[in-house]
Amino acid sequence: MEIKKYITENEPKMLEDLFSLIRIPSISAKPEHHDDMLACAERWAQLLLEAGADEALVMPSKGNPIVFGQKIVDPNAKTVLVYAHYDVMPAEPLELWNSKPFEPEIRDGHIWARGADDDKGQSFIQVKAFEYLVRNGLLQTNVKFIFEGEEEIGSPSLESFCQEHKELLKADVILVSDTSMLGADLPSLTTGLRGLAYWEIEVTGPNRDLHSGHFGGAVANPINVLCQIISKVTDADGRITVPGFYDDVEEVPQAERDMIARIPFDEEKYKKAINVKALFGEKGYSTLERNSCRPSFDVCGIWGGYTGEGSKTVLPSKAYAKVSCRLVPHQDHHKISKLFADYILDIAPDSVQVRVTPMHGGQGYVCPITLPAYQAAEKGFEKAFGKKPLAVRRGGSIPIISTFEQVLGIKTVLMGFGLESNAIHSPNENIPLDIFRKGIEAVVEFYLNYK
Repeated sequence: MEIKKYITENEPKMLEDLFSLIRIPSISAKPEHHDDMLACAERWAQLLLEAGADEALVMPSKGNPIVFGQKIVDPNAKTVLVYAHYDVMPAEPLELWNSKPFEPEIRDGHIWARGADDDKGQSFIQVKAFEYLVRNGLLQTNVKFIFEGEEEIGSPSLESFCQEHKELLKADVILVSDTSMLGADLPSLTTGLRGLAYWEIEVTGPNRDLHSGHFGGAVANPINVLCQIISKVTDADGRITVPGFYDDVEEVPQAERDMIARIPFDEEKYKKAINVKALFGEKGYSTLERNSCRPSFDVCGIWGGYTGEGSKTVLPSKAYAKVSCRLVPHQDHHKISKLFADYILDIAPDSVQVRVTPMHGGQGYVCPITLPAYQAAEKGFEKAFGKKPLAVRRGGSIPIISTFEQVLGIKTVLMGFGLESNAIHSPNENIPLDIFRKGIEAVVEFYLNYK
C-alpha cells in the first residue's frame, strides 16, 4: 500500500494512540510525576510492540525508566538506532493555554498539546513510519529504539545506561526527530547543534531580611549585587567576558558563512513574530550566525526578596539566578563550567558571599553531509516536501547526541520536523497535521534509501 493511502486509512487510530501518550503528564522536572514517567514508558513499550517490534522493554536506569525496542530483519543488515524522549516540559503558565495542555485537541489543522511536537509527536512520526514498513514487508534494515524520560532535565542517567549496554545499542547510525526546520515550505536538515552549560548563582548578604529604611545604603543588597555581577558577563558588543571562554571557539569558515547567508531570512518578519523592535547579539555576525554558530549567554531566571502583592520595604538576605551558555563544537562544557564559576567568584565583591552551582551541560555536535544516512534523510525530505532540504546548524542543544558519539562511537542524523510556530516549551505547543503526515512519508523514504 502506498504511504499516503496508508496514512489516510490509519490516521484515526494513529491520533488515538498519540493522544494516549500525550494525556500522560510525563514531566521529568517535577518529582510528583514519578508514576507518570513509568506509565508513559510502559505505554510506549506497548505501542512499539503493536507497531511491529520483536521486543520492547521498560528498563531501569539511575533515574526514570528507559524504553528499548528492536526488530532484527537480518543480522548482516545495517542497523538504525532511533532515539527519542518521552518526558515533556512543565505546562505553566496554564492561563496562557487556549486548551488544556494534556487534553490534546485538533483545531485549524493542528494538534494542540504539551508534547505534540517535543517530542511525543515527532517520535511518533518515527514509529508510524516503522510500522508502515513492517506491515508492508519493506523494512530492509534492523531498527532499535531507545526512548528516555530525562532529556528535558539534561539526560543525567542516559550516559551510564549507554556505557552499561553498548552491545545492546550497537548500530550503524542514530536517527533522531527532535529538531526543527526553517519553515513548512523550507525543509532543512540540522547538521550541527550547540552545546550547553548551566549554573545556579546564589548571592548571600546579611543573615536575614532587613528593613530597607534602617539598613539600605549601609548594607549590600544581594539582588543589586547579583544584577551587577550578571551585567559584567557580557560587554557592549555582545561578547562574553569570561577569560579563556573563546579559546576553543572555531571561527566559522567563510564558505559556511556564505551558505548561511543564502538561507532565506526575513529579519523584519522575525522581529514581528516575537514582537521586538530591534535585535541584539555579538558584533560582526548575522542573526542566523549568532543563534547557531556562535556561543551565547542568557539569564534564564532571577529571583529574591519580596514579589508578592503590594509593597514590602525589605533588603533581602539572598538572591538567585539560573544562567546558561550555549556553546559551539570544540568548547568543552566541563571546562567552560569551571571558567565561568571561577570568573563569577573572582568579580564578586567582599560585601556578599557567592556560590556558583553547576547544573547540567553537554557538548556541541556536527554531522557530515557526506554521511550515507544523511544523504538518505535528504532524499526522504525531497520526496515528502518536494524540494531538497537545506543543511543548517541550529542553536539548540541535545547534549546526549555528543554523548552517543563519545560512548557508542555512532554518528547521528537529525531528521526533525518541528517549526518555530510549534511553540515547544511554551503555552499552546502544537504540530500541523500536514507536517505530521509528511514526516512519516520522509522517514519511510529514508529507510528505503538507507541500505
